[in-house]
Amino acid sequence: MASNVQTLRLRRKEDPKPSLQPARHSGILQDQLRRSARKPWNPDFLAAVRILLLIRVAAAMYTNIQDCDEVFNFWEPLHYIDHGHAFQTWEVTPMYAVRSWAYVLLHLIPARLPLTLNLGKRPSFFAVRITLAVVSTLCEAKLCRTVVEKVNERVGRYLFFMLLFSAGMWNAAPALLPSSFAMYATTIAFTYSLEPSSIKNKRRTLFATMLFATGAIVGWPFALALSLPFVFEELLIFGGDRVEPSSRRSWMISRWKRFFIAGLVSALIFVPVIAIDSVAYGGWNIVPWNIIRYNVFGGSERGPDLYGTAPWYFYILNLLLNFNVLVPLAFISLPGLAVTYRIDRKRLGMTKPGPDQSSPFTLLALRLAPLYVWTAILTAQAHKEERFMFPAYPLLCFNAAVALYLIRGWMEVAYISATKSSYRASRSIIFGATTCTVIAVTGLISLSRVLALWHYYHAPLSVFSYLEAHELPRLLNVTGLLPPLPQETEEIDRPSIDLAPVRAFDLRLCLGKEWYRFPGHYLVPNGVKVDFVKSEFGGLLPAHFEESHAKLTFNGWWDRPGSRITPANLNDLNKEAPVFYVPIESCDYLVDLDFPEHPVSSILEPRYAFDNETWERVSCLPFLDAAHSSLLTRTLWLPGSWWQDKNEFGDYCLLRNKEKVYKKEVEVASHVQEGKL
Repeated sequence: MASNVQTLRLRRKEDPKPSLQPARHSGILQDQLRRSARKPWNPDFLAAVRILLLIRVAAAMYTNIQDCDEVFNFWEPLHYIDHGHAFQTWEVTPMYAVRSWAYVLLHLIPARLPLTLNLGKRPSFFAVRITLAVVSTLCEAKLCRTVVEKVNERVGRYLFFMLLFSAGMWNAAPALLPSSFAMYATTIAFTYSLEPSSIKNKRRTLFATMLFATGAIVGWPFALALSLPFVFEELLIFGGDRVEPSSRRSWMISRWKRFFIAGLVSALIFVPVIAIDSVAYGGWNIVPWNIIRYNVFGGSERGPDLYGTAPWYFYILNLLLNFNVLVPLAFISLPGLAVTYRIDRKRLGMTKPGPDQSSPFTLLALRLAPLYVWTAILTAQAHKEERFMFPAYPLLCFNAAVALYLIRGWMEVAYISATKSSYRASRSIIFGATTCTVIAVTGLISLSRVLALWHYYHAPLSVFSYLEAHELPRLLNVTGLLPPLPQETEEIDRPSIDLAPVRAFDLRLCLGKEWYRFPGHYLVPNGVKVDFVKSEFGGLLPAHFEESHAKLTFNGWWDRPGSRITPANLNDLNKEAPVFYVPIESCDYLVDLDFPEHPVSSILEPRYAFDNETWERVSCLPFLDAAHSSLLTRTLWLPGSWWQDKNEFGDYCLLRNKEKVYKKEVEVASHVQEGKL
């Protein structure tokens, strides 16, 4: 009877179209367990862009300005091109010319866009930041996808989440700094350099060389050091080539010739940069060379050390703040590769390489090397700043992702050695749980750090926002220049206010010891002049560009005369220029920081916020007193009094000179009544 039983067999329909997906296990690092299982999840390029963009745009809107150099050397020159007035540092003068107008000019279009839509000046600040966030997002997404395809799928996934949640990338991505621009260019260059060098792959050599050069020429020339491992591989390592001993000479000539040609093509980037800078400064200038000359060959009397020095461990501590547990992972990546060579050699598909080819360990080591090269160079310098590490931030995450994957491999080897069963190892969740825990922990610590920066240090941006959104409209209201709004009008329903009539008050906003937290003229409405008053600071403060009232046109931006003038007393020796100060009696408003629990005052820095006879508090917001707060609680933020009680705060205040502002209110109001305004 069994012979009469009929069975029906179903076959899966074959896909007539060949798969466009790259083959699995084709990267440098290869999984050893569950090789035939479904590949681990990774976002495709568009999904990665969407997810990263949410975080990066949030950073553009809410992150603080971490460095006064960003304001005075880049936001202010951009504002000068855009609006005709701003602060001018010695770096942005034709006498010294160590800042590139070509770099600044790149951001003019997003800065102008809100003005063409009649949205005012403040949105320009955020439009530029959002543009930078978008650029960073595209670079990061490209890097993640390339790592998935050229290195390993799990490494690409780890890298994606490390970039996504790191506090360092939160700060660096939307920053208007050449080091951030160098970070974007280096990231894309690194995606091309991940593929092994080969005689057949001319695209890799040309594109990577051009991108490294762009980051150095347009951005920051010292970032070119990150390309040294790439150059070494291009010139001396077989990479993807198999070279017989008899043909090595011709192979090397071909490689060197190709790299030389790529270098010549990349040098063409100098042409528009030198042209723009020379026109802007009114004379021949090669800004990248000026930067190198000042910082390396400046002599004993000048150079970056004038602006402060830091101990050798500065970058270790700073990186721990921004990347926490990823830092030790990143720096054990090369030693970890050596360990993998000994105990998990198959992880790199290792068959003993012949004398005519490169070892995959050599290729991966060269891709891990840039972080070490960069850190060593910066650590050797006495002058250290957080922004100097920006170009290597994505590479730090890459190293950490590789190290985490190698550690996972060691765990798999140990598990198989203990259980004698590859099958049990393939079914275990311990490896995935470990890597997931590391990613979750670093993400949560980074989130806590980001929240700490917001809650503890965002007051300067908020105070200047209050000036524009509340105090200046109040002046217009009380003087009749702005009709009062109905009291029932909701905040979100209020129409945008034209603050142009504020010019009638001839207001002066002053900065004393808080000069270095000034967020820039983009956050100060036109018609309010910003000046400095003398404080305990004894170095050089910026001058004002020579004002230009000409309307900006895109074919005549260099007509701004201030870019071709070096104000008297600006110098590269950090020598104070008292002529740049104004008397405190001339100030209508003052921004100052006061710590009531631990007050400090002097003749030059009195407690203005407690001088109730002269100054009235317009807006005061909490600002962390780091010197009197616990190390852990000032570093990270957690809700609840059990944590916050270990911190102490001061008052970051916008102060109003009672007598001066009241007199101006009366004067303007009388002019309005007389029809003069």
